[in-house]
Amino acid sequence: MKLILASASPRRAEVLRNAGIYFDAVAANVDEARRPDEAAEELVSRLAEAKARSAAARAGSSAGPALVVGADTTVVVDGLVLGKPASAEDARGMLHRLSGRTHGVFTGLAVIRLPDGATCTERETTLVTFASLSKQEIEDYVASGEPLDKAGAYAIQGRGGRFVTRVEGCHFNVMGLPLARLYRILREFGWPGR
Repeated sequence: MKLILASASPRRAEVLRNAGIYFDAVAANVDEARRPDEAAEELVSRLAEAKARSAAARAGSSAGPALVVGADTTVVVDGLVLGKPASAEDARGMLHRLSGRTHGVFTGLAVIRLPDGATCTERETTLVTFASLSKQEIEDYVASGEPLDKAGAYAIQGRGGRFVTRVEGCHFNVMGLPLARLYRILREFGWPGR
């Protein structure tokens, strides 16, 4: 049974590769705009399923028996949803907001089994605590370029990891793919685990 990751994210691919899970990657083209008054939990679930459905449609019947995995991650602090920063200034603001505080990382995870279309959508939440950051630390980190394409403007597996003092929950969730939860769903859907 083939596994298809509906993502172009190098971080999600890295999580799967490091776990010895073989997959094909298919970029999913979906509108990631948040709907008015949409809660973070609803947003990530909706987008994860939309990504999985997009990749499943692209794979079509030629994919044979397959499991398509979609995921979407966002960061929430003070009820404010922090997606990917729109600019360096936006990244600075996000990092300032996260400094010395605990925030939530929410990931929606959707798996669609082909050809029958059976679908499972779940969410994972992880709490992450940041050290207090100086203005210079924020400036240096933003100048590195790393925060500019990451939800919440940081990468726990990169330079941003030096600011993380505590993780409560799934570490891989902060990278965008809650590995243990995904593995359980894949097994429940008949994936042979090789």
